[in-house]
Amino acid sequence: MQIKQGGMSADGLNLKKYFLAKNLKKDLPAGLVVFLVALPLCLGIALASGAPLFSGILSGIIGGIVIGTLSGSQLSVAGPAAGLTVIVLNAITNLGSFEAFLLSVVIAGAFQIILGLVKAGTIANYFPSAVIEGMLAAIGIILIMKQFPHAVGFDSDFEGDEGFQTQTGNTFSGILNALNKINYGAVVISIVSLALMIYWPKVKKLAAIPAPLMVVVIGVVLGYVFTGTEFALLDKQFVQIPLVSSTKEFFGLFKSPDFSAIGNKAVWITAFTIAVVASLETLLSLEAVDKIDPIKRISPTNRELVAQGAGNVVSGLLGGLPMTAVIVRSSANVNAGGRTKMSAVFHGFLLLICLLAIPSLLNKIPLSCLAAILLTVGYKLAKITLFKHMWHKGLDQFIPFVVTIVAVVLTDLLIGVGIGMLVGVFYILRTNLRNPYFYTIAPNGEKNTIRIKLAEEVSFLNKAAIQITLTSLPKGSDVIIDGSHSRYIDPDVLEIIENYKHNAYTKGIIVQLQDIKERYDIPPLKDLIYKP
Repeated sequence: MQIKQGGMSADGLNLKKYFLAKNLKKDLPAGLVVFLVALPLCLGIALASGAPLFSGILSGIIGGIVIGTLSGSQLSVAGPAAGLTVIVLNAITNLGSFEAFLLSVVIAGAFQIILGLVKAGTIANYFPSAVIEGMLAAIGIILIMKQFPHAVGFDSDFEGDEGFQTQTGNTFSGILNALNKINYGAVVISIVSLALMIYWPKVKKLAAIPAPLMVVVIGVVLGYVFTGTEFALLDKQFVQIPLVSSTKEFFGLFKSPDFSAIGNKAVWITAFTIAVVASLETLLSLEAVDKIDPIKRISPTNRELVAQGAGNVVSGLLGGLPMTAVIVRSSANVNAGGRTKMSAVFHGFLLLICLLAIPSLLNKIPLSCLAAILLTVGYKLAKITLFKHMWHKGLDQFIPFVVTIVAVVLTDLLIGVGIGMLVGVFYILRTNLRNPYFYTIAPNGEKNTIRIKLAEEVSFLNKAAIQITLTSLPKGSDVIIDGSHSRYIDPDVLEIIENYKHNAYTKGIIVQLQDIKERYDIPPLKDLIYKP
């Protein structure tokens, strides 16, 4: 079974493979595991996004069935992602209505389809890794800050009334207000849930059962045990999915985009932000999943963008959240032994059955245990070891990383990433200007042999540095200028090298060009003279 970039092989087009017994016996159990991981995350991300909890499960269903069917990746699983919570939370508030936000999701999906059709699947390669890491770490920090009030039982409103506002500047005051309005039952549930999230996976005999599932089960049990005591939770501290008694009421839960907001500039800015961030997170997750795929298949990135775009269009039209390929669910799929995309599709159908059959049971889940799950997710995005890792990579990586984090936390995601990009590009240019080459000096009798090895890319920006180095070489040296590792050398730089070679004899310097003249030969002047 081979999957090639840009499409699928003839074997990949054979639908029978998805229904082979040898694949289904692995895909169906893996789909069940992914469902158990996805259910609490769908609810928790909707909570963190300030959106109806119904929309979280709805987007999980669409991510499994629609994107799972259209995707060329066999193991990635799509759904609502923690990386988009900040955008969604701010957008719903700034746009004034959830319906206007849904229009942004539809437009974002259309943008992604266009990106896929124009083969922009390599877009992630043009963002400095330090900036991407900083963006994800900032999202983790904001996620922790936003979920802390829910973890201690301060659940006045998903969208942040009574001091817990969606703007970052008021998040700190929201945390202080939450400390003054603690519900001790919610605190106990949060602590127990955090302990389960941390220690449950470390027990080998228990690790087969997903930790988030156990958190939900224990949260439901504790919520019931605390009933009638001083630790009792309020109704608003539980999941609140509307219960329906008829088909008409069920379809009434779906929301439609407000197309009258099509002329709103903020709608288009939100759509562009979602499209860029969702595409980046999807492509990064896809790359990570391909690395852990036991069969080492390569997923078609352009097709994935089209699939994600189609899924987001459907999600926006029905009232769901924007989605990406999610590494948490995808890695759970791989670890559970999934073989084909049927595991992702199956998990989507399980979410649908859960929504239709047991909504009253879902409403017994405390928000504080979902908050604990999201606190863990936030920490994994911004863990201390990540900061240590970036520090050891050097200041040219650490500074753009930290600047991106601070900028995103204090402004918003798009502006923060833009600032991080500027700093990252500055350090890239600075590195290229300073390091167009490196050279070694080896003794050669009474003379020294100096080998100057040029970088992979030598642009006109490197002219000054190379000129200064060449003119400062000691008299009487043997100089080897090595271009064997260079893919491109700017003509201006070549001219400097040629001039230096012809004039160096006046200083007793012998210059030898290695893999430069043969590959980047400058035609003699006589060949450039026009001949009628």
